[in-house]
Amino acid sequence: MPPRERVAIIGAGNVGATTAYALMLRALFREIVLIDSDAALAEAEAADLSHANALARPARIWAGNYADAASARIAVITAGAATHGTETRLSVASKSAAIVVSCVKQLADAGFDGVIVVAANPVDLMALVALRHAGLPVGRVIGTGTLLDSSRLRQLLAERLGVAPASVDGDVLGEHGDSEVAAFSTVRIGGLGLEQFGGQAFDRGEIAEDVRQAGYRIVSGKGYTSFGVATATVRICEAILRDEKVVLPVSTLMTGQYGIADVCLSLPCVLGAAGVERVLTPDLTAEERTGLLASADTLRKALSEMDADRGAVGSQAG
Repeated sequence: MPPRERVAIIGAGNVGATTAYALMLRALFREIVLIDSDAALAEAEAADLSHANALARPARIWAGNYADAASARIAVITAGAATHGTETRLSVASKSAAIVVSCVKQLADAGFDGVIVVAANPVDLMALVALRHAGLPVGRVIGTGTLLDSSRLRQLLAERLGVAPASVDGDVLGEHGDSEVAAFSTVRIGGLGLEQFGGQAFDRGEIAEDVRQAGYRIVSGKGYTSFGVATATVRICEAILRDEKVVLPVSTLMTGQYGIADVCLSLPCVLGAAGVERVLTPDLTAEERTGLLASADTLRKALSEMDADRGAVGSQAG
């Protein structure tokens, strides 16, 4: 396993640059290398970050290449196709896949042997695409998944319940997208379930829909999302780097959980130095299980369509 000093950010766009900035402020790594097909963009972002770093804790920040990434402890892939307006995350799967495959193959060719954290959308499909080409154990390719969605859920519940978000535990499961499942049965506040605490007075469906639509609302207003996903990515990196054994909802390959296999989606996972070390299966309600299975079916269909699209492009190119 590579040493802990270096992280590689592949993709110097809004999410990549914000992730690098957040990592710098957290002082988790002594070295941050930005890699992008647009070398001028990577150089400019690295320079801007270096100037900010003069007022923060010492770190080396530079624009580099995949040879620099080879010795990184973690490689974060933010490069992918952006959505616009009301486009769904799944709608850009084929475009994103081509980008992610290129990035992961270059990482593998450079000899990278750390943990890959995928933040490119649609993240569940891109995590699987990365896994196919990384040559790494399953647990060492992780999608940011529903960690951000779960944070949104906890924030909304905290506002309604009059407690701090840190006091609310509960997860969104499945796809990071329109088929995600807000698992209200997993919610705990001080050890109490939602109804025990007094959360029966509000519309759960409305809250779940607010969580689902949050990303679209942000994209509609500013054209992209960055701070939320960057913070989620940093939290995952921190858990790996510090071998925390913390439980977070992230996207990983299913191997039979709830009868689901061969797709990546989010369940609570134990995260440590080796990446995903254990996948947990909470005791869900029948409705939540049905929703999770439907979410897996949505991803399976999208995966099939993405593979068909990429196969068609490959045959035309040949």
